[in-house]
Amino acid sequence: MPLFSQRFRHALAERDKQRLYRSRTCLSRKQGNDSGHITADQQSFVNFSSNDYLGLAQSPEIIEAWQQGLSLYGAGSGASPLVTGYHSPHANLEAQLSEWLGYDRALLFSSGFSANQALLFTLLQKHDSVYQDKFNHASLMEAGMLSPAMMKRFPHNDIDALDRLLDKQILEPNQARMVITEGVFSMDGDCSPLKALRRVCDKQKSWLVVDDAHGCGVLGDEGKGSCAASGIKADILVITFGKAFGLQGAAILCDNDTAEYLIQFARHFIYSTAMPPAQAYALSKACEVIQQQPWRREKLTALSDFFTQQLDSAIPLQHTITPIKPIVIGSSEQTIAISGQLKQRGLWVGAIRPPTVPQNTARLRVTLTATHNDKDIRLLAASLNEVINEQYIG
Repeated sequence: MPLFSQRFRHALAERDKQRLYRSRTCLSRKQGNDSGHITADQQSFVNFSSNDYLGLAQSPEIIEAWQQGLSLYGAGSGASPLVTGYHSPHANLEAQLSEWLGYDRALLFSSGFSANQALLFTLLQKHDSVYQDKFNHASLMEAGMLSPAMMKRFPHNDIDALDRLLDKQILEPNQARMVITEGVFSMDGDCSPLKALRRVCDKQKSWLVVDDAHGCGVLGDEGKGSCAASGIKADILVITFGKAFGLQGAAILCDNDTAEYLIQFARHFIYSTAMPPAQAYALSKACEVIQQQPWRREKLTALSDFFTQQLDSAIPLQHTITPIKPIVIGSSEQTIAISGQLKQRGLWVGAIRPPTVPQNTARLRVTLTATHNDKDIRLLAASLNEVINEQYIG
């Protein structure tokens, strides 16, 4: 047997033994009033694992905009942005995002992963330093480790620890520093203390980069995100379109010099085919809807409050102001068992296990969306109360 095959089979067997094996499930979902439901193996589920927080992925307005974009601009962009892939819908979306979020420029990427990697690989040099919250997304951590800069991690949301780390470093004349955090942490649903971070970065002469994948569209006035909600401006802001926008892709918001530098040197930008112009056209509509329909955010707040009221206080729910509601169980095996019992009741709730989260913190990651209603929440809470009290507390 070739060495590669032996290596793969051993690694897969170990993962299965540790109850960490992951499998894909082919799903379908309904449009319209039932868009919060998914179907798998001919069974319907209420979906509590989606990042489509505002319910735009199945919104008739967004679907119509994408269809119109396809009619106007065709299916694909045809090239990278620096060849012939940059079209008027891309330019319009970039200008719209810049004006809305208060930056000179916006650059579009095909995914949040590529945007984060492009940012760190391109901007950081050998003598620079990057400081990351320990709970940052894998795309940020991997980019930091693979970049030429020195990377250090600080304890989650621990501003004093970050300040001490920065204090210890003696800055050389050509040495730049960057502090990176998420606005909303995807596995815990908690928010970064951005105002305090901004203060420390200003004091320590460090750039502040905020990945607001799970905050933009959900938090702040007009859904401007975590920074707006905290009353600060990051030096660089990364937003993604696969969550509240209901589509796909990402953008880096920055000043003119940074944007031009990325255009010239960011390999993820230079050598990737641009997103379809029809998608950029639909994203412009999503951007409008986010700003003009605050009821979607208001509904999320109401559903969040209702969920907390309905859930047994003994259940280890982590209270958040975001749609992400983790219930930390600890054991991966037990978390999978509880998730399976919820599926039997028609509820799709993801079981999140290491290495996505630290050892012994496996959890149910409940996510609420504007497509849910009180009936859905009541069923979820009642099922959690019964199953977890039996499996975990009882």
